[in-house]
Amino acid sequence: MLNINIICVGKIKEAYLREAIAEYTKRLSKYCHLKITEVPDEKLPSKLYSSVIDEIKKKESKMITDFIKKDSYVICLDLKGKEMSSEEFSKKLENISLNFNSTITFVIGGTLGMTEELVKSANETICFSQMTFPHQLIRVFLLEQIFRSFKISKNETYHW
Repeated sequence: MLNINIICVGKIKEAYLREAIAEYTKRLSKYCHLKITEVPDEKLPSKLYSSVIDEIKKKESKMITDFIKKDSYVICLDLKGKEMSSEEFSKKLENISLNFNSTITFVIGGTLGMTEELVKSANETICFSQMTFPHQLIRVFLLEQIFRSFKISKNETYHW
């Protein structure tokens, strides 16, 4: 069974998002082993200077890197990443699991993003949208798309 790790910055505070994450975690349990790792987010000062932004991104990216397993296929969610359809995403996950590795790690950075080094060290980057969304909501989007991808690859019905 495929192992999927999601490493993300910050805790989910909103109950409705925690419920959605719990629901998709339950749904995914028949398709994969899912592990979600939350690393603490750095407190943002009232004024952000580029040096402060860089320092926060370095700290958060270091914590993320500490949880990435060496044998994992790493996909960072990044605005500069490749956009794809649900069908393309499904084929991508299927291809990785068949040809590369049995563990896929998705990385969701914090409010300020990730360091360029972390993004470049990933096997690839994907982007869900050019629109800006809270990174907590992206976690739900990612889980839904992973679930959808399994349904697509197994030719199971899923409401479009």
